[in-house]
Amino acid sequence: MWQTNLKVLAVGALVLAFYTGVAHIIPQLESEVPEALDLSSGATPEMLVAAGEKAYNGAGGCTACHGLGTRAPNLLTDERGTGQIGARCANRESGKDCKQYLLEAMTEPGKFVAPGYEPIMPDMRRQLAMDQIWALIAFLQSQGGEVTVTADDVQAASGESGGAAPSGSGPSGGGSTDPMELLNGNACMGCHALQGAGGAVGPPFDGIGSRLSRDLIRESIIDPNAKASPGFEDFKGMMPTNFGTDLSAVQVEALVTFLAGLR
Repeated sequence: MWQTNLKVLAVGALVLAFYTGVAHIIPQLESEVPEALDLSSGATPEMLVAAGEKAYNGAGGCTACHGLGTRAPNLLTDERGTGQIGARCANRESGKDCKQYLLEAMTEPGKFVAPGYEPIMPDMRRQLAMDQIWALIAFLQSQGGEVTVTADDVQAASGESGGAAPSGSGPSGGGSTDPMELLNGNACMGCHALQGAGGAVGPPFDGIGSRLSRDLIRESIIDPNAKASPGFEDFKGMMPTNFGTDLSAVQVEALVTFLAGLR
């Protein structure tokens, strides 16, 4: 018996030695720690554009509506013959240059709505800090236009009360628990249809309570990339992932109860 155990130990030692040797042969790559970007101190236009691109494709959730040719204007490609957003932004609203227009579009989106579209754009201060918003503006200006956003804009915004999120928005302010206010205020209807209104990018809300359990509805709100509804796999990753942090638990449950009741 002891001889068998000894053979097993010997084989194990040989295998361990072999893979240890292989590990030493393979070149080891050292990961770089991402450098924090201080947008408020001497940020160059290139730095602002790079940070804005990350916000556009990430926390901003912009790709959920823009560029799909459905409920919101194209931003990175031509829009009805007027070019990219950087080329047309100065001509969108009378009396406002590109920078002013884009800032208003993100922080007071109800003041001017592009012709042919519905007022579904949310106040971006709900999910982005003002330095991120300015970086996002710089990125959009770079799409066919001139970047006029500077570090001074970011610094000025950091000391303005207007840079804070609107009162009552997000979990810290409590906010409304009315389901329709939450759906409209967070631009959900830009992608989801309900009673004949809304978009077709995501699954319709009509009858969702018959298709999904309360737990799956809740998961779809706070972790939308966990699963994709059948037939909508190509759109996985487009839904913003910030609702789990921007909405309070009470607001999330209000939405879950409302949606679960749609049968």
